[in-house]
Amino acid sequence: MTHQLHLRKPLAFFDLETTGINIAKDRIIELCFIKAMPNGEVIVKSQRVNPGMPIPLESSLIHGIYDDDVKDAQPFKSVARTLAQFIDGCDLAGFNINRFDVPMLVEEFLRANIDFDMKNRRLVDAQRIFHLMEPRNLSAAYRFYCGKELLNAHSAEADTMATLEVLNAQVQKYEGLATKDEAGREVTFANDVDFLHNLAANNFVDLAGRMIYNDKGVEVFNFGKHKGVAVLDVLKKEPSFYDWILKGDFPLDTKRRLTEIRLRMFSKKA
Repeated sequence: MTHQLHLRKPLAFFDLETTGINIAKDRIIELCFIKAMPNGEVIVKSQRVNPGMPIPLESSLIHGIYDDDVKDAQPFKSVARTLAQFIDGCDLAGFNINRFDVPMLVEEFLRANIDFDMKNRRLVDAQRIFHLMEPRNLSAAYRFYCGKELLNAHSAEADTMATLEVLNAQVQKYEGLATKDEAGREVTFANDVDFLHNLAANNFVDLAGRMIYNDKGVEVFNFGKHKGVAVLDVLKKEPSFYDWILKGDFPLDTKRRLTEIRLRMFSKKA
């Protein structure tokens, strides 16, 4: 395989499969680097690594890699130096790498005591280019699903009617097809409002997402010094944090939901 990219230095495309999406706690189990060279040559390096921890079933169901598949593989630390040499002097590219793959890769290198320098590397994210170049607005959805141009866009009635037509067309197009929800679970697309709600439901406690539910269904803060810490624990150990939020420039809905959690704490004490 060759490529037509105009390159002054190698561009390493890569993708990672991992035990989960927590950068600090999860580990890489499979990696693939495809190095596009300035002369048009393409060099592929792909391998599995032993994460040193069990692979959660929910992750295995997504990427199809189970504990037995990596039990005899080398740990990342054993391949880290060779990998770092393979991509030495390369810029990096991938699909949605900025938010996950790059931080995860750098974290694994640091655990292996390799200071993987990102300062002089350019990052090319094909997903960002896709979203920038192909509009993801209502007019584009109306054109894609309904085959029509949206006239009077940004008038409330035209936009609302177009949204009804788009959702109607989506249900007709996808009903009965297998897909994955936001949590990565396999689901069958259904013409049902409960299903449509759950398909892309977020884990926000408040509408602004200042508090979210963690994977155990516990409310945790999603910002600042207490990010990831259970709201109830913070309220117990640092009661002044509640007052700071109530007096601060936070949405009323956030303050309301925080107050509900605080009242629940008091009712439990009673």
